[in-house]
Amino acid sequence: MNIEKVTRDLAAIAPGGVHPCAPMRAYTSFQIGGPADILLLPGDAEQARQAVRYLRAQQLPYIVMGNGTNLLVADAGYHGVVIHMHRAFSRITCSGTLCRAQAGVMMSKLARQTQGQGLSGLEFAAGIPGTLGGAVAMNAGAYGGQISDVVCAIHALDAAGMPVVWQGDALTFGYRKSPVKEGCVVLEVEMRLRRDDPQEIAARIADFQMRRAAKQPLQYPSAGSVFKRPKGHFAGALIEQAGLKGTRIGGAEVSEKHAGFIINRGGATARDVRDLIAHIQRVVLEQSGVSLQCEVRMLGDFDEE
Repeated sequence: MNIEKVTRDLAAIAPGGVHPCAPMRAYTSFQIGGPADILLLPGDAEQARQAVRYLRAQQLPYIVMGNGTNLLVADAGYHGVVIHMHRAFSRITCSGTLCRAQAGVMMSKLARQTQGQGLSGLEFAAGIPGTLGGAVAMNAGAYGGQISDVVCAIHALDAAGMPVVWQGDALTFGYRKSPVKEGCVVLEVEMRLRRDDPQEIAARIADFQMRRAAKQPLQYPSAGSVFKRPKGHFAGALIEQAGLKGTRIGGAEVSEKHAGFIINRGGATARDVRDLIAHIQRVVLEQSGVSLQCEVRMLGDFDEE
């Protein structure tokens, strides 16, 4: 990639939104990661559309990210363009029980704003630290709820930069799966919520928040739950039973508070985290026969020096 040329071309599409050699540790919840060749912050849907079409035409690698809460970027960084759907996409509008929100809205903000309007259905999401776009892309869930429970339409760009709407039978959600595929850009989501007393909704949010604070290592950088839930098991319980709580490689550690989390105790590298994930998978498989599948997305070349 000719970074200087691509930077100029993208700057013509999204003035002020193009940042070459952007340190990804500043954009991920792990606070880990080398530089992306270019970080692009589109200012609106049209800029996002033009950027995707340009990158596709030039056959340039790109990924789409929200708040970076489920992402581990290699220490050498990422040789491509990161399209960051940020606060420029943060509009929320509700009419009756139908709520429309843009992809860059934080889930915590969305849950609180709908609560204030007496709309229930997003209480589980109040503690999810990601954006709506990211939540929809991976069908995020917690405490028995998941975003697919309320989504009725997803407005997006496909990998060719063409507008697409998924609704009805096209909403093919599953466990940590959605119709949003690699290269697609979520723009806006429609959700059907339920009327309820705002104080009762707030009480449920407070209960979930209290449980989250009691069980999760929120004081350390992490990417949340590292592994998908194995059928018939809980990943955290298997890791704890394998005696891996507190296991450390470099600055990466299996949380003593919740074994399903790997935390950055300070100075952790992406390789530290990757190697710790592999160690956990190996030991758990040996002791329980269960193969843990990583939920965190890994970006870049982890073997590049």
